[in-house]
Amino acid sequence: MKSLTPRLLWILCSFLFVSAPSALANDDIEISGLVIDRTLTRFGKDFGFYYASYWRELPFTQGVNVTLYETVFPQAGTVLTLEVNGTRIYSTHFGRRANPVKESAEQAILLTIDYLALIRANAITGDFSGTSDDL
Repeated sequence: MKSLTPRLLWILCSFLFVSAPSALANDDIEISGLVIDRTLTRFGKDFGFYYASYWRELPFTQGVNVTLYETVFPQAGTVLTLEVNGTRIYSTHFGRRANPVKESAEQAILLTIDYLALIRANAITGDFSGTSDDL
């Protein structure tokens, strides 16, 4: 009887392991309302910290993901780009010296609020012509 218990356990575990991917494919989990930080430097990380702290205070951010990208240019600084659901809405340059990171994050969150309001207004009116990359 004791030899059946490990064998039965092994069979159940292998069955769960094989059947788990198909079970997950039917019940996809969607996560939204995230700030994805893809920055590299201290300026980018500070910007991401301030921006994320403002983002947490915003209501109704479900269904919206924000991604922060940073491109480093040696001897020139970095370019930080903010995308909301894949649409670029903000870009700024940080030089090699101290820059007002907090003020840039405040400006970016205000532009994000404007963009989210535009998305919601267009969804209500049914006009989706203003949601391009032209902002």
